[in-house]
Amino acid sequence: MENVELFQGDIALISGANKGIGYEIARGLGAKKIKVLVGARDEARGQAAAENLKAEGADARFVKLDVTDRETIRSAAEWIGQEFGRLDILINNAGIAEWDAKPSTVELAKVREVYETNFFGPVSLIQAMLPLLKKSKHGRIVNVSSSLGSLTLSSDLNSPFADFLALGYCTSKSALNSMTVQFAKELKNTPIKVNAICPGYCATDINNHSGPRSAAQGAAAAIQYATIGEDGPSGGYFNENGSIPW
Repeated sequence: MENVELFQGDIALISGANKGIGYEIARGLGAKKIKVLVGARDEARGQAAAENLKAEGADARFVKLDVTDRETIRSAAEWIGQEFGRLDILINNAGIAEWDAKPSTVELAKVREVYETNFFGPVSLIQAMLPLLKKSKHGRIVNVSSSLGSLTLSSDLNSPFADFLALGYCTSKSALNSMTVQFAKELKNTPIKVNAICPGYCATDINNHSGPRSAAQGAAAAIQYATIGEDGPSGGYFNENGSIPW
C-alpha cells in the first residue's frame, strides 16, 4: 500500500511541525526525500526546527502558519503556490486540549477555543490548500485525530477511554473524523486521498509528556498514510496497525 518512491521530490506541509509529533512527521517524510514545509505559529521555533531538519539531511523550510488565523493560512497557500505551484501532502497535526473538562462544568469559551484549532483550523487549511493539492498527481491529506474521538471506544464500558471526560478535545476529534469522511466523499473522483490517523498516547507537551509512546512512534501512521499508493484507502481512520472503529 505504501509507495514511498512515488512521493520522492514532492512537497508536504505539516501544521504544528516545530515540535512533538509534527516534528517527527516532518523528519520521517524528509528522510523519504520529500520536501517538508514546517508550519508553525512561532517563527523562531519554526525556523529552528527547519534548521535542525536540514542538519539531518532533510529539505526543510519554515512556513509561518497559525491554523486559527486565516490570514496566515491564506499567505501560506499563496507562498506555496508561487514557490512550488502545487502541494502534494497536507498533514493537519496542530492541536490543543483541555483536560478534566466535564461536560457539565467546562467553560464553553474553552470548548470553542479547542474547536478553533482542532476542527475549524483543519477545515480552513484544507479549503485553502485544495487548489494546490488538485495540481498534484497524487494529493494526500492526513488528519491527526485521537482514539478519544472514537465514539465506539468511548461508549464501550470496557474501553480504557470509557470514563475519560474532556468535552472539547474528545468531541473536536470526533468532528475531525466526520470531516475526514466528508472531504473523502467530495474528492472520491480525484487522485486525492483523505484519511484520519491516531498517533496513540505519546509523550508530548499536550499531556505533559505523560504518554508511554514516543513522538516518533506517534508519527508512524501519519507518515504511512501520507505516502499510500493509488491502491490505498480514503475516508478511513487508522493507526499503524490498521483500522480504528469510528
